[in-house]
Amino acid sequence: MTTLDVLRAHPFLAGLPEPWLPRLAGYARPVVWHPGHRMFRADQAAGRFWLVRAGQVALDFPVPGRGDVEIETIGPGGVLGWSWLFPPYRWQFGAVAAQRSTAVEFTAEGVRRLMESDDALGRQLTTRFMSVVVDRLHAARGRLLELYGYPAVTPPAA
Repeated sequence: MTTLDVLRAHPFLAGLPEPWLPRLAGYARPVVWHPGHRMFRADQAAGRFWLVRAGQVALDFPVPGRGDVEIETIGPGGVLGWSWLFPPYRWQFGAVAAQRSTAVEFTAEGVRRLMESDDALGRQLTTRFMSVVVDRLHAARGRLLELYGYPAVTPPAA
């Protein structure tokens, strides 16, 4: 299966016009992570993002006095990384492979240039990534409430 085939099949890109996919594939490559591999930590420079194909990746963030606290697990069909899209391009969370995982890795700088050169593609990808941002913020809020003894909160329906 080629990288382009993977992009065609990934739920995050479902419905994108076909001519955009080869352009995105030009900034993509397959990657494999083994359990325990850390992709990034909160506040490091964000220069990539990934579409997860298989496995599990744990998102975490540092909590004073508690260390890295897991907030969410990203599995097949998920998206890892959105901080590359918004200045100052620093990770808001950290990520570590919880299982052997495969993904398609994108070079953020190239995708940003592509988005700037095509307003329709830029709007479409920004909208999709904003949905990811909202999901992650709900997960982080829920996890923080749990840590401080409040009952779990169900995110509002979209």
